[in-house]
Amino acid sequence: MLSRKAVKPNVNEGIRAREVRAVFPDGVVEIMPTAAAIRRAKEMGLDLILVAPTANPPVAKAMDYGQWQYEQKKKQAEAKKKQHIIEVKELKFRPTTEQHDYEFKKKHAIRFLQEGNRVKAVVQFRGREAAHAELGEALLRRLAQDLAEYGTIVTPPVNEGRRMVMVIGPHPKKKKPTETRDAAPSASTTEAAVSDAHASSASETA
Repeated sequence: MLSRKAVKPNVNEGIRAREVRAVFPDGVVEIMPTAAAIRRAKEMGLDLILVAPTANPPVAKAMDYGQWQYEQKKKQAEAKKKQHIIEVKELKFRPTTEQHDYEFKKKHAIRFLQEGNRVKAVVQFRGREAAHAELGEALLRRLAQDLAEYGTIVTPPVNEGRRMVMVIGPHPKKKKPTETRDAAPSASTTEAAVSDAHASSASETA
C-alpha cells in the first residue's frame, strides 16, 4: 500500500475526478464519490488506482500499488519483446566482384531481409575505378533485381565519390484479414476495464 505522504498521479488522492466507477476485490462495482472510494479501498488495506481515466465516469480499481506497478512493468517488458528493432546490415562489393563472392553475399542479403532488417549494399571504388561509376550502379541494380522477391529499394544507388550506396528494405508484412462474420461487437473502454478488474479479482481470491 502506498504511504500516506506519497501522492502519485491517478492514485488515491492523486485522482482528480470527483466520482469514479470503483471496482473492488469482492466483485462490487459502484459509481461513487472518489473520496468515498479511496476511503473504502484504504479500509481494505489497498490503494485506489485509476485504470481507465478517459471512461465516463473514470474507472478506478482497488488494489495494492506495488502489485499494480509490477503488472505494468511486466506488460511493458512483454510489449518490448514483441517489438522488432530494424537493423541495417552492410554488405561490401567491388565493381569487379566475382560471381561466387556475389552469390555468397546475396545469400546473406536474403537472410537479412527475411529477418526483417535492411541491407545497405556498398560498392567501393579504388583508384581509377571511380571514373566508371556506372559499373557499380549496374551491380547494385542487378542485386536489387535479384532481391526483388524479398525486398524493395529504399534508397536508390547514390554515388558518394569513392563508393556507391544503395539500401534495400524488406517487404511490409501483410496483415491477416479479420473475419467480421459472426464477430462480437467490441467492448467499450469502461466495460473492458471492469471486465479486466473482475478477472484480476477472481485470480486474487482463487
